Amino acid sequence: MTDNTSNINSYLCFKLGNEFFAADVRSTLKILQLSEITKVPHAPTNMKGVINHHGNVLPVVDLNQTLELPISEVGSNTCIIIMSVGGEKETISIGAIVDEVLSVEEIADDSIKDPPTMGGNHKLDYIKGVFENNDLFVMVLDIDKIFENTSLQNN
Repeated sequence: MTDNTSNINSYLCFKLGNEFFAADVRSTLKILQLSEITKVPHAPTNMKGVINHHGNVLPVVDLNQTLELPISEVGSNTCIIIMSVGGEKETISIGAIVDEVLSVEEIADDSIKDPPTMGGNHKLDYIKGVFENNDLFVMVLDIDKIFENTSLQNN
């Protein structure tokens, strides 16, 4: 095979409930064990609070709630993925609670299919695409789009 026109990128794969998702590994800064989260009064419902990360106050959101998925119970594999999110004015770090981090996968661009279309006003622009991994569909999330309209980005 001499045709290498497709780029290969790394994706961090994780579970939310029974669904499989991935984020570009370049937006992932660190994976932390779930720890004590300090509640913030009057915070958005998906914001679980803040943690101290190397002396910085880091907002932590429940990615299940952010994506309007059923809320999962905290288990032994529940963790926080610290992600770099690009806003219009600056890049910030956000902790996202996920049910389980699975692996880092190397995926060719041509293996990622277009995201599903819903028609009408249903926009799924936070899904970059879908790929198959071990006969399971994995949705590639656009982390910047997920958080672009949240109050966490407007600080």
